[in-house]
Amino acid sequence: MVVIMNAAVIGLGVEGLNAVESLLNHGYTVYASDVNLDVELEAGEGLDVDRGFHDFGKIEDSDLVVLSPGLWNKPAFQQIKSENKLLSDVVTSHRSLFTIGVTGTNGKTTTTMMIASILENAGLNVLTGGNAGGGFKGYTEVILEAATHDYDVLLVEVCDMTLDFCNHNFDFDLVVVTNVGRDHLEVHHSLENYRKSLQKFVTGKKIVLNQDNKSLDALSETAGETHLFTKTPYKLNLFGDFNRENAAAASKAAEIMGISKETIEKTLKEFQVLPGRASVINLPHSQIVVGKTDNADAAAAVLNEVKFPVIILGTPRKGEMCRLDIFREASKTGCPIIALFPGLDDTRQEVQKVLEEEEYQGKVYNLTDVEDVVEFALQCSEEYSHVFIGGNGQRKIIEITQCLKEALAAK
Repeated sequence: MVVIMNAAVIGLGVEGLNAVESLLNHGYTVYASDVNLDVELEAGEGLDVDRGFHDFGKIEDSDLVVLSPGLWNKPAFQQIKSENKLLSDVVTSHRSLFTIGVTGTNGKTTTTMMIASILENAGLNVLTGGNAGGGFKGYTEVILEAATHDYDVLLVEVCDMTLDFCNHNFDFDLVVVTNVGRDHLEVHHSLENYRKSLQKFVTGKKIVLNQDNKSLDALSETAGETHLFTKTPYKLNLFGDFNRENAAAASKAAEIMGISKETIEKTLKEFQVLPGRASVINLPHSQIVVGKTDNADAAAAVLNEVKFPVIILGTPRKGEMCRLDIFREASKTGCPIIALFPGLDDTRQEVQKVLEEEEYQGKVYNLTDVEDVVEFALQCSEEYSHVFIGGNGQRKIIEITQCLKEALAAK
């Protein structure tokens, strides 16, 4: 007889909503709750939802609990964590797999997928997932999936805001840290706090670090074993030196696992850009580079590659003050044109104030939607040699990339 287990999901942000979907798809009945009233989740078959409060009686009656990473260190939920009812305490198949974590500020998803491609080309069965904000199905999905099929390796993208959460829920054999930069400072409060969290996360673990990023040196003090990378010597189908660093990180992780140099080199040379990441669109007399750069260091990495006369950027969410530094980086280039479009939220007025504070001397254009961005970029490409489209709003940037390609194919 099949026993249907009851699960509770506490906190319905991106990870929580993905957890609900995964649990339902794997045959669980689910109680889901959030203190916010505006959560877009409706009760249905096998799903009970409370908004505005948590029913701790229903949580206590559940067979297992998924606690949102955003609530992980909240005092109100410490008792739940100690009861051995968390998903990773009840469903434990993933703990027996060789597990690689990929974390850092930028390059996590690309590095994760590079490692996955290398390992798969070496004949290993790889389960890849993690951070729902990075485009995966969330941490719950990989735990449930590991219990469903046989895998050789578990590869988890770890968001910098979920370090403590992941440290409890996964047993990492190897951790790759791509870099440390200016993002989510409204959570970390400072880069120093972020580095301290990383130090705690890698304590006793085997780690892979960028030897050119001196801000990572302190991680070696707590790690059990440290391996270093720089930039790959291989020619890639990817834009920018930052992707050569991502490739070197993936290469080092694969070397540690005993993968042959030939497999690593062949895989990296064939690796294609991921959706939403920096890609190049070549026109007869100009070039458009388009890709998500949702923090200041990601933006700086791209803008340092080429002198862009035209920079088109999507705006961040309200309250994400550190992401306004993206526009300071754009202003520093002295480009004649900066254009803005609503990326995650329409915060163009806030960005205008930042550009005024920076005493930006060029022209500022306000664009309204994807169609507007595509038309403006193509117009500028007729006059200027290089155009960059980036900033926040990954879904819109993916749509912009597709629309640009379609517009050019139609010519």
